[in-house]
Amino acid sequence: MSVRSLRRVFGALLLALLCGSPVAPAAEQEQKRPNVLLICADDLTNCLDNPGVVTPNLDRLRKRAVSFKNAQCQYPQCNQSRISMLTGLRPDTLGVYDLSTSVRDAAPDAVTLPQLFKNNGYWSARVGKVYHYGNPGDIGTDGLDDPASWNRVVNPAGRDIAEEGLITNYTPKRGLGSSMSVLEADGTDVEHTDGLVAVGAVALMKEYLSERPDKPFFIAAGFYRPHSPYVAPKPHFEPYPPGSVTVPPFDGQPAGVPDAATAFTRPYPWLGVTKEQADDSKRAYLASVTFLDANVGRLLDALDDAGQTENTIVVFWSDHGYHLGEKGLWKKQSLYERSAAAPMIVAVPGQTDRGQSAGATCKRVVEFLDLYPTVAELAGLKEQAPNDLAGVSLVPLLENPNAEWDRPAYTQVRRRAKDGGMAYSVRTQRWRFTRWGDGSEELYDHEADPNEDENLAADPAYKEQVEVFGVLLDDYAK
Repeated sequence: MSVRSLRRVFGALLLALLCGSPVAPAAEQEQKRPNVLLICADDLTNCLDNPGVVTPNLDRLRKRAVSFKNAQCQYPQCNQSRISMLTGLRPDTLGVYDLSTSVRDAAPDAVTLPQLFKNNGYWSARVGKVYHYGNPGDIGTDGLDDPASWNRVVNPAGRDIAEEGLITNYTPKRGLGSSMSVLEADGTDVEHTDGLVAVGAVALMKEYLSERPDKPFFIAAGFYRPHSPYVAPKPHFEPYPPGSVTVPPFDGQPAGVPDAATAFTRPYPWLGVTKEQADDSKRAYLASVTFLDANVGRLLDALDDAGQTENTIVVFWSDHGYHLGEKGLWKKQSLYERSAAAPMIVAVPGQTDRGQSAGATCKRVVEFLDLYPTVAELAGLKEQAPNDLAGVSLVPLLENPNAEWDRPAYTQVRRRAKDGGMAYSVRTQRWRFTRWGDGSEELYDHEADPNEDENLAADPAYKEQVEVFGVLLDDYAK
């Protein structure tokens, strides 16, 4: 043992004697470092508080967590959002605007969030979709995974893949991954891919804790639901009887809405399906949400059974939001709240399970980019994190969800050249301002108009707001 190590041991003994407390073994001291369980959903909209949506396990997690009501993605599509969050860098910094660029193609020297933990004494493992996969086409493969992030990976594929021929596709000209398609599936939860993700993550947790109880883990469980096709075992449809779920009424493209704003949903509205088919698709989507929730419950149960709940930071996150018929839109890639915002929940034992933080909803506008510095700080790795992270730690909001917070959030999306190219949106506590590549603009007052129904950008009464937000977007785009 080195002199420096002997001095550390002697210092600890002396401090313990002076304080009258026993000295914990080294293994026990290391175990006090928190585990991290990152749970990723795919295409989950902000529906957890909607009446009739059944998510008992996420509700139970939220009771000991802070839920961020206004968490904004940086790009409302899977690959772009995931790489941004996992590197802590903005899409324009990375130059990632498509579904085919891997994290190492974009940023070969980046230290990703799981890699940070892997490099600093954590055992890092992934099950399912964390980096981008074509869903469902790449299920069972590594997709665009990053080997440098993990010590271990598992790529499950369930009967939902084997039985794709049973799916009803209301948009037959579209592949299943971009379709409106449904299946009330046979089989148990754990025969399906997402059930196997949960089972795999639980197995890794048990195996690792039995072999290395002295070393903390970073486990990421990446679920594929509720991304299309909307497939879930039959019991998860029961809370949503046929006819009980409907899309919002549609009377034509809302007045004052630029064409670029709705250009991604083609045919428009609802990708060309009938209202009855849209209703059925939304019903199947909600059943997929409830199926996702059941698998989250399996992970939470495993933490409880292993005695690790009090030693594990749990982050639940979806890569972006999702339209279910609002304004005639479906899926993502808009710059409206439904697409840009998504659930983000952070549970920190001893912090978010007591006092003013317990079960709290934080209404401050935050960015997905903020997750990286937040989790790093919570695990004591703030000094080891990269210096170029674009986000900021949310620890002050975990301690006080009502704390002052004045950082805007930025989201961008790229349209075809004929629709104007790249567009940017800035969200503050009260306002959302969007500028499309063709120069058209949208301004919404979230205090008076949370559904973003009235575009105020052309109203002379709001000229000052438009100018201020225009400067913000000019600066951001530079």
